[in-house]
Amino acid sequence: MASSNTIFALTFLVFASITSLLACAYEVTHDDRAIVINGERRVLLSGAIHYPRSTAQMWPDLMKKAKEGGLDAIETYVFWNAHEPVRRQYDFSGNHDLIKFIKTCQENGLYVVLRIGPYVCAEWNYGGFPVWLHNRPGLKAFRTNDQVFMREMQNFTTLIVEKVRKEKLFASQGGPIILAQIENEYGNINGPYGDDGKEYINWCAKLANSFGIGVPWIMCQQHDAPEPMLETCNGWYCDRYKPTNPTTPKMWTENWTGWFKSWGGKDPYRTAEDLAYSVARFIQLGGTFQNYYMYHGGTNFGRTAGGPYITTTYDYNAPLDEYGHLNQPKYGHLKELHSVLHSLEKNIVYGNITTTKLDNSIQVTVYGFNGTKTCFFSNANETADATINYQGTDYKVPAWSVSILPDCKTEVYNTAKVNTQTTVMVKEGDKATDEGSAAALRWSWRPEMVDDTILQGKGQFSANQILDQKVANDVSDYIWYMTSVNLDKDDPIWSKDMRLRVNGTGQVLHVYANGKYVDSQWNDYSLFETNIKLNPGKNLLTLLSASIGFQNYGAYFDLGGNGLYGVEIVGKKGDETVSKNLGSHKWSYKVGLHGEQNKLFSSNKNSRSASQWLSDNLPTARRMTWYKTSFKAPAGEDPVVVDLMGLGKGFAWVNGNNLGRYWLILAKGDCPTEPCDYRGPYTNNKCLSNCGNPTQRFYHVPRSFLNHGDNNNNNDLVLFEEIGGTPSLVRFQTVRPGTVCANAYENKAAEISCPGRNITEIKYANFGHTRGTCGGFEKGLCGGAEDAMDILKTACLGKESCSVTASESVFGATNCDGSHTKKLVVEAVC
Repeated sequence: MASSNTIFALTFLVFASITSLLACAYEVTHDDRAIVINGERRVLLSGAIHYPRSTAQMWPDLMKKAKEGGLDAIETYVFWNAHEPVRRQYDFSGNHDLIKFIKTCQENGLYVVLRIGPYVCAEWNYGGFPVWLHNRPGLKAFRTNDQVFMREMQNFTTLIVEKVRKEKLFASQGGPIILAQIENEYGNINGPYGDDGKEYINWCAKLANSFGIGVPWIMCQQHDAPEPMLETCNGWYCDRYKPTNPTTPKMWTENWTGWFKSWGGKDPYRTAEDLAYSVARFIQLGGTFQNYYMYHGGTNFGRTAGGPYITTTYDYNAPLDEYGHLNQPKYGHLKELHSVLHSLEKNIVYGNITTTKLDNSIQVTVYGFNGTKTCFFSNANETADATINYQGTDYKVPAWSVSILPDCKTEVYNTAKVNTQTTVMVKEGDKATDEGSAAALRWSWRPEMVDDTILQGKGQFSANQILDQKVANDVSDYIWYMTSVNLDKDDPIWSKDMRLRVNGTGQVLHVYANGKYVDSQWNDYSLFETNIKLNPGKNLLTLLSASIGFQNYGAYFDLGGNGLYGVEIVGKKGDETVSKNLGSHKWSYKVGLHGEQNKLFSSNKNSRSASQWLSDNLPTARRMTWYKTSFKAPAGEDPVVVDLMGLGKGFAWVNGNNLGRYWLILAKGDCPTEPCDYRGPYTNNKCLSNCGNPTQRFYHVPRSFLNHGDNNNNNDLVLFEEIGGTPSLVRFQTVRPGTVCANAYENKAAEISCPGRNITEIKYANFGHTRGTCGGFEKGLCGGAEDAMDILKTACLGKESCSVTASESVFGATNCDGSHTKKLVVEAVC
């Protein structure tokens, strides 16, 4: 037997050799076909996960699921305003720990695509730029040949590159980062910048190249990307895209898996069939790198949502949902596609490509390599299925689909044939204790202190002009504008029906006159007009402007206004309209709320404000009110949400963590009544739902925000209600898989899974023809064995997952003829 010292020495040597291997530098280059890693062309499948839109505690599970889903890489932006909220004061802690995020990718065997930007767009506040940048002396505009801007951009970009280099995270150092990005989608908006824009983009390329990081740099949507930058495509479909530079491989940095939600808007939805079709077509026509935007969308915590009007949820209908659950069938359908594409990697990146166009939007692409052939059959017709005869054999290809035949003989995958289960998520309370239910929550409250503004007009600073809301460096959504208006009855505007007219580019405006509430307006008050009652003599006018995120996209978006830019009183003398312009009046300004400044949302129970909460006469429908309650964390490990039904608009905090803006505004307009059809080009106006319901009712409470333990009510929920609502309906729930519906075409296996729990019931099972959708299945025109239910019960009940093959050998002969596709359809309960 070896001595303990010998065993220790051997163990150390093995560990050291593994560590050395992991730390070995590897070469990342490219040619006209693909990204090349250590001399080998690669098919690379990537997915976007943004570290601030989840939590550090969620990252390992997200990475694990991404890897199991068949991804090779994770893509993320780097968010300048998250890391440098105050000039030269940096934050890389908690959910902003970029280095930890990259290392978590590496630990899960994933490459990283680091999109430094530092402009990100991303429906993120101000496109990722810190607002202090706008206020730098001498700065004229962002993203152009402006020396002040470029110095700040260079400082931050250098900071990120050196921070990553210090941790040896570039592939050239043995790290996971194989690609980096400078700027972002500049080609979409560079026209108005003219020659200054061209100089700027050339400067960006020189700056990036000067870092010598040893991996390629990309510029998405930049058709004239200066060498050695690599141009890439973004959009719903990039199959027809060709890079301008013939030495650049065909790369797709943003394949939009869904779309974001806007306050007052409906729920967008992109089907699994269409998304898979877009990927398969891209690969069929020569693409070798593609990235899903988003693979996990997550949550716009705090005040990070931009737009404006982007919701707190950023679920994006991504393969991993907002809470980290598998979004089935999208996740599983893509996982199957990824497996097929990886198995064909050599043929795809090294094979000779021959594409034949047939009638009715049919294409046959053959990859020939080392005596083998791989075929892609695509049917881009939006309505008509196709029969393709290839080398004497007929193949049926549904409309708007791609079939993949690894040997050009047997179809192993078709984008329109989903063999993955559909999972319907349910929300439920803690059945055992009823903790977190609406009835169990006990509320206290206190008013927002507004006397100094609406009664006294006291501000923190003043100016003889109306200032843009960005003057406050984005420390709050709220800024008070206050001025005095002196009138007498001889004033030309004096009349009984005077009106206040406000021009602005904010999103919400609340008006007070002489200490009394007048009116509110939202949804882009470019022109706000309301009746106003003023008195002879001195009048105090107080306007509260509330931002719902600063603009994040467009040419010169940084110069667009936020807040007010014109205020006037309008009256009538006979038929003549007369006005009094208040723009040059002395205006006082106060930034933020009293409750924000005094941290009423803090979990510190010893703070000065802790004793000032009222427990009696809980008000409802009251503007500018703070509410507070304590609750016990829901049991288990399922993700937690808080249902804010009954409230109006404001913010929610749990234990001092800002969950984000809430707004129970209803989704406007009509939704389609016909079923969603995956066929045909997708846009974010297709397959909409949730009409007439709150745009967002449930808000993610990450488990890491919660205090766990046996103590009752050891968590605090604080709400700031801006426009008036009631907290009496608020409740905490968990999100888990409820119903599972599986489809499997003949000779495919139906995989049924209830992650983290057992299958408790089989509600429907049939092998043959089935009508309806999940939750409403019924047998169709033909079917198989009468005991299909018993077969599924035997195979699945009491198990977390099961697999049953859809074949006559399992279920017996069917009475289906060739006019009906035979499928196994199952509905199970978790």
